[in-house]
Amino acid sequence: MASLKEVRNRIVSVNSTQQITKAMKMVAAAKLRRAQDNIIQMRPYAQKLGDMLSTVSAGAESSSDSPLKAARPVEKVLIIVVTSDRGLCGAFNTNIVKATLLLIEEKYAAQAAKGNVEIFAIGKKGAESFVRKGFTVNTSYTDLFTRLSFVAVKQAAEEIMTAFTEGRYDAVDLVFNEFKNVATQIIHTDRYLPIVSDNSSAKTKNTDVNYIFEPTEEEILAELIPKSLKIQLYRAVLESYASEQGARMTAMDKATENAQDLIKELKLVYNRTRQAAITTEILEIVGGAEALKA
Repeated sequence: MASLKEVRNRIVSVNSTQQITKAMKMVAAAKLRRAQDNIIQMRPYAQKLGDMLSTVSAGAESSSDSPLKAARPVEKVLIIVVTSDRGLCGAFNTNIVKATLLLIEEKYAAQAAKGNVEIFAIGKKGAESFVRKGFTVNTSYTDLFTRLSFVAVKQAAEEIMTAFTEGRYDAVDLVFNEFKNVATQIIHTDRYLPIVSDNSSAKTKNTDVNYIFEPTEEEILAELIPKSLKIQLYRAVLESYASEQGARMTAMDKATENAQDLIKELKLVYNRTRQAAITTEILEIVGGAEALKA
């Protein structure tokens, strides 16, 4: 049985840990409110931009000429993996890594066997995981969350688009967590490049509409397509950041509850140990007194 001092030290240690988890939960809650506001504001804009691109593409015959829509045999693959820079957020990062490995296994097994699958890591945890697993990892933007802004994400998107148009990759996929609520994140594995437009609904709605393009349709699409891709990546990063804070808040709340339960158990152990020690002392005193009488 542990001594009173050992149990007391454990209680103090768990109390300190509980204070830390409480503080981390409060910090995550504050960050979550800001992140949630950002993503709520971004979603309508991203959706409207996507609808606009689909509508314009439906009425523009030259939309298929964009190099970002060029479909070719898939030999080299880039997977954009959005994780966090820090841990202590439950299974947030682990789930993304598992989803990415499953995507590679189901869709790009042949390319992976040849070493033609590269990871574009946004977030240090994802980069560390895939480096350990032997993948080639682009770590240029692993610290993006320390300076999270559209400008930083835009640079990453431009680098990816340039690599695709130059033929360094034949397909680019995006894996990230979409924020639903504090306790729930939805993993998305979306095609990023080449752009695959589903214009059937737009064409159905606009069969009898003749568009007048000003400036030319080529110029409009040349501006809309890259902008849409930049916004798509920025939205994914914002979704992931909000999901991370929600996951951390939930994990720290659970850790605080577990610490409280452990403190209760340790206090019971402490009291029992103390009572046992007192009983032993009393028995020793009584035994000594009886020996003196004899």
